[in-house]
Amino acid sequence: MTVFSIQLHRLGFLLTVSALLTACSADTATNAKIADDDDNCRDHPLALQVLGSGGPIADDHRAGASNILWVDGKAKLLIDAGSGAFVRYGEAGVDFNDHDAILLTHLHGDHASGLPALLNNGAFAKRSADLMVAGPAGNDQFPSTSAYLSSLIGKEDGALRYLHPYLEDDDALPRLTTKDINVGKTGLQTIWNENGLKIDAIAVHHLDVPALAYVIRAKDKTVVLSGDQSFLSEDFVTVLSDTKPDLLVMHNAITMADGQPRGLHRDPKSIGETAAALNAQTLLLTHHMQRALLAQDQVNAAISEDYSGPVLMADDLSCYPL
Repeated sequence: MTVFSIQLHRLGFLLTVSALLTACSADTATNAKIADDDDNCRDHPLALQVLGSGGPIADDHRAGASNILWVDGKAKLLIDAGSGAFVRYGEAGVDFNDHDAILLTHLHGDHASGLPALLNNGAFAKRSADLMVAGPAGNDQFPSTSAYLSSLIGKEDGALRYLHPYLEDDDALPRLTTKDINVGKTGLQTIWNENGLKIDAIAVHHLDVPALAYVIRAKDKTVVLSGDQSFLSEDFVTVLSDTKPDLLVMHNAITMADGQPRGLHRDPKSIGETAAALNAQTLLLTHHMQRALLAQDQVNAAISEDYSGPVLMADDLSCYPL
């Protein structure tokens, strides 16, 4: 190889590196625009932001189920913390110090496996106030929420036991106060009612998994997060009938085809019936799975048989002002 061809080779390499760096800078700018968009959730008095809009299968860009309720520019509630939520949490500009509570609908990995990373992040936040972590009580198949936290950060046997001060009277980290919610009880269970924010939990059916939905009220608005639930969640519909939630958040996980796991999730027809029974002002579909996304026209048609209101499709970091 001549000196001239070596120089050309080096020039080509440098041009390639320069192009890659330019592309990375463009990506960074794009991500910054997501965080600093004019429709930033922090700019609204009340808004729900979907951090993760995906399900349990890593087959697209979506993080696992996770949501933030923004109140007056503060990320007051974290609802679920699925895998990948850590990245979206940072992109959304969430501050661990702002949380009033962390709410878990159930302990499937796509809803709860991101919690350890977010607690590790919180150890750097210099927070001093206690923080409630609420979720379902356990059964023979699943631990309670408090047992789950102990298995993660317990002083004796926790996998990440260096974070054990969260569960102790220790000034090194804020105290996590855990609340195990009885899933055998019918009706609404109020778990928080302070400073204009009210949170009610209600048990739902998700096969053998202890599971909850949450009804959140703030600023004269109501958000209902259904969690993962099947058509056997009759109490959910009965208790919340005609409550007119401003936003009803439900999963988009299965289709009307035969062989779908209806013991785990409502099919689209049932979702439409539920949205109509609650008289939801807007239905937001999230927790997307490819089997539903690939048949979305049929899914939407089945929903619209009973529900005539607007149906929105969530994506990661999408914001819904109320």
